[in-house]
Amino acid sequence: MNKIQQFLSAIHPNPKQEEFFLAQEKRIAYGGARGGGKSFAMRKKLCMLALKYPGIQILLLRRSYPELRENHINPLRRELKGLAAYKDSAKEFTFYNHSRIKLGYFASDGDALQYQGQAYEVIGMEEATQFTEEQYLALTECNRISGAMCDAFVPRMYFTCNPGGVGHAWVKRLFIDRAYRANENAADYRFIPAKVYDNDYLMQNDPSYVHALEALPPVRRKAMLDGNWDVFEGQFFPEFSRERHVIDPFEIPENWRRFAAFDYGLDRTACLWFAYPPDESRIVVYREFCASDLILSRAASAIRQSASGDRVRSYLAPPDLAARRQETGRGGFEVLRTAGIRHLLPANAARIPGWRRVREFFQADTPSGTPFLQIFSTCKELILCVSRLQFDPKVPEDAALYPHAITHAADALRYGLCGAPFLPLKPEIIEKREKKTLAEEFFGKQKTDYYRFFTD
Repeated sequence: MNKIQQFLSAIHPNPKQEEFFLAQEKRIAYGGARGGGKSFAMRKKLCMLALKYPGIQILLLRRSYPELRENHINPLRRELKGLAAYKDSAKEFTFYNHSRIKLGYFASDGDALQYQGQAYEVIGMEEATQFTEEQYLALTECNRISGAMCDAFVPRMYFTCNPGGVGHAWVKRLFIDRAYRANENAADYRFIPAKVYDNDYLMQNDPSYVHALEALPPVRRKAMLDGNWDVFEGQFFPEFSRERHVIDPFEIPENWRRFAAFDYGLDRTACLWFAYPPDESRIVVYREFCASDLILSRAASAIRQSASGDRVRSYLAPPDLAARRQETGRGGFEVLRTAGIRHLLPANAARIPGWRRVREFFQADTPSGTPFLQIFSTCKELILCVSRLQFDPKVPEDAALYPHAITHAADALRYGLCGAPFLPLKPEIIEKREKKTLAEEFFGKQKTDYYRFFTD
């Protein structure tokens, strides 16, 4: 048996790793949870490509050099003995067929510059969520045919990843949410989920590692053991669950009351529409409008057109819009009414009490056990923003204002739920109170103009 046969015969992939080896897409991500055999799968895949395609140029990256050395350089020096020569100064393995695996790391954001102008048919990013989106995009410019390969080979990138980290959002967008931009082709991307339970070697030889994952605190356990991309350390709403709170759209009954809330900024406008039944037993976010770079009058027109034919009782708007606008010389509410948005009310803008109220709605269940707050699956931006929102590092109970683009839909949700004329209550409390009493609990004994917009 020659060296190549020995190398290949030593590979015993589990079903998930085998799926990763056979996948043909241009962008393939593997993992999602700890212990799924990600580093093994990445190393073996890149080595098999190097053996199959003479002259291929491959780049393998980790975030830091110690990680690169322990997870790849040292194992590859053992595994490729007799197949490839290692040059420590260049951090690269050169194969007998002139293929090459270059190993690199990003000690700082500027390290992406060292790869500019170079060409690699294959790039592997280990622990991709530790890289920024800017670093990923810089590397895509290097993912092209080099002079040593024929044009028939399709350049590709491989990723391993866990939830969390600075790159959580872009990895989740591409491989979990599959929310693609104009220049991205959905057919190019594939995610292969793997958990520790898929790793037979670990399950048989290191059960203590499995037990350690199972003993993690709840939020981290969901991310690292279950591979839940909607939960990660620092997430502002760990209560939010895509499985529980996101539902398929249905036709809102005529007798359900409807209202809307929106947040406006020149960078982003986000408007959400809410509906609830006469018994106030649940609340549903059933529509969204989100767009960038709109002046207020155009944002208002677009919101009105989105709700065409919908009987919306009122719109909750940020209170600062009531002030005079520099671009028009008129108050923001006047601009909105001129564009056709009637029944405007200033939203409650108190942040921390507002976030607490949103959290109540996420945590509450109806008497039947379903979530009190549900979101139509068509409200894609709201779902993304709620799952990505993080704590403000300086104000423990507030949400971070960065990245700012993801705050607008969440703010609209906060405005809407603070304006909802009822509270999610426990089933035994609901049974004892009439509908009017529930509304009065929030608004007081007097039926104000504010409340009339919802009930008239």
